[in-house]
Amino acid sequence: MLIDIRELCKKYNFNPIGVIHGGAHEAEEMSVYEEVGAKNRIWIEGNTKLCENLKTRLSTTHKHDIIIDALLWSESGIKFNFNITNNGQSSSILELEKHKHYYPQIEYIEFQEKESTTLDDLFVKNNLNIELYDFLNLDLQGVELDVLKGFKNNLNKIKYIYTEVNIGEVYKNCSKLHDIDSYLKEFGFVRHETQITWAEWGDAFYIQKYTK
Repeated sequence: MLIDIRELCKKYNFNPIGVIHGGAHEAEEMSVYEEVGAKNRIWIEGNTKLCENLKTRLSTTHKHDIIIDALLWSESGIKFNFNITNNGQSSSILELEKHKHYYPQIEYIEFQEKESTTLDDLFVKNNLNIELYDFLNLDLQGVELDVLKGFKNNLNKIKYIYTEVNIGEVYKNCSKLHDIDSYLKEFGFVRHETQITWAEWGDAFYIQKYTK
């Protein structure tokens, strides 16, 4: 992550009670979440192989973590080819666009056929309690806005959002920063921090303006 969550907690005087993390990869943020006191954690990963590894690795050391193999989207039940890249972290249902120019060494090596789910449906299906989670972190390679649209029934329960953003066509038809701003504004979120890289992607941090 480009912006240190620990510094955000200090700067804005908050400590999340629980985190929903879309795009878990290898749960690299685990120690950070533990440090800031986020005891409840849901890890959602679309790459089945990575998800299986997470379940094996965390099942004995982090028994309260929930790991879910799911492809998040704005609608449930849509079939996609999930494009797996050789670095793992750039995997997406979207095709690479400017990404190929900025990172020519990264390419697709595998495709997994997956059926999508919304975050709202995922919470219902897995009998999850939204009251245990106030922080949403999305690292989903261009589909962040679509996933937010699939969480509209519960977004009012979230206080803080950290998300990857794009200002260019890094992936074909990817979410753009200004569109995410506009959508989240409808739910009372204000962007407080932004860091953009030379490759037209970056991270942004939002706070629900009604949060005390």
